[in-house]
Amino acid sequence: MQDFKNLLVWQRAHSFSLTIHHVTGAVGRRDNSGIVGQIRRASLSISANIAEGCGRESNADLARFLQIAVGSASEVESHLQFLLGTGLLSSNNFDQCQSEVIQIRRMLIGLLKKVRARAAATAATQH
Repeated sequence: MQDFKNLLVWQRAHSFSLTIHHVTGAVGRRDNSGIVGQIRRASLSISANIAEGCGRESNADLARFLQIAVGSASEVESHLQFLLGTGLLSSNNFDQCQSEVIQIRRMLIGLLKKVRARAAATAATQH
């Protein structure tokens, strides 16, 4: 177990969810499809899954939750594309959010590789 708040990727994911909440504020008044709620939940899911994984006792569990966070980051990216394509999100806001979610996903994948390597090393020493 580790304190998730010390992880740079969690800090960035948390900040990103606040950005998404702010950026989609005006969109919500024009959106009838529910996409704003979906993108907000997906962005929150990134940091929440990092936190939940850090609260688990094994590297294998942490890796599973990091993989879910990667999936949530991809979901956010897809929703951003939709918002841009429908004109609900400006290209400036899209560019800012797109760039950040890609960076967060890269960080998650790097951390996931390290955690999986540690999990494999732990499993090898137990046999």
